[in-house]
Amino acid sequence: MTENGLIRCQNLWKVYGADVGALRGLTPDAARARIAASEGWLTALGDVTLEVARGEVFVIMGLSGSGKSTLVRCMTGLAAPTLGDLMIDGVNLRGIDPALLIEMRRHKISMVFQDFALLPHLNVRDNIAFPLRVQGIPRARREELADRLIQTVGLGGRATHFPKELSGGQQQRVGIARSLITEPEIWFLDEPFSALDPLIRDEMQGELLRLQASLQKTIVFITHDFDEAIRIADRIAIMHNGRVVQIDTPERLVLAPADDYVAAFTRKIPRARVLRVASVQAPASERAAGAPVSAAALVGDVAARVLASETPIPVADGAGRIVGSLDRRTVIETVFSGASA
Repeated sequence: MTENGLIRCQNLWKVYGADVGALRGLTPDAARARIAASEGWLTALGDVTLEVARGEVFVIMGLSGSGKSTLVRCMTGLAAPTLGDLMIDGVNLRGIDPALLIEMRRHKISMVFQDFALLPHLNVRDNIAFPLRVQGIPRARREELADRLIQTVGLGGRATHFPKELSGGQQQRVGIARSLITEPEIWFLDEPFSALDPLIRDEMQGELLRLQASLQKTIVFITHDFDEAIRIADRIAIMHNGRVVQIDTPERLVLAPADDYVAAFTRKIPRARVLRVASVQAPASERAAGAPVSAAALVGDVAARVLASETPIPVADGAGRIVGSLDRRTVIETVFSGASA
């Protein structure tokens, strides 16, 4: 743990049951022993420690019941942690004053859920502007900001449409715009695309990446879909039975799973879509010829070119220096057999 994380969880527990208040004041070791000995308590989160850096897309994933949504509910103040500390930009949410929590929700954090939760009697502009209406912002100002976001999320020309006149993807864009209108620093998204058709879901993932490239928010994204996670994540936390099993980049989760659960979770993921050239490249070779490929490129993105070459292809780092080579055999092993070099 560092002091620079915008979100920091330290030994966080969420336990349900009678008399769980008895845990407060115990040392961490004593609390763990008391929880382990209890037969009537349900541990939704167990000893979670993690941090999310500013500007990071941090994905939390796991199967149903793994604790991922409970963790986000704690991070947003919708559920109170039983034990441990949960810091948002230096403010501890455990025991936070309700008025301060409301202020944080209005200005620092925002949430998007699977349920679009649009108000059916309001048009697109008024749905997006609704959080500012709650804050008492003058109508002209909130409509100005809403119209700007309508263009940002690709809903130009639909400002006066009502939710029933929109597709599922368009409704989700309204929800995203509404969550951004208060200009939050932290953006929580709890399986926001899981109810959408596959093609629309793919489109919305691309829209999220486009928005992040320009807005540079700190994003905590919940999903159970590893394909979705590897597309958008800087780092991924995999949860199981209320505990964080591993936190790493998508590439490292595939190359170095922490245990059998993570290995099973990632086993069916095509490695060419996760592994970067730097992970499988060979040393620089005098036989390598042609324009170099980037060491940061995904193997799948350069596979066709390497397979079409009779000689290895040079690999260059971000400064243009030749740092290795990539040949057909390595690509074939990575793409088709799932083996890494």
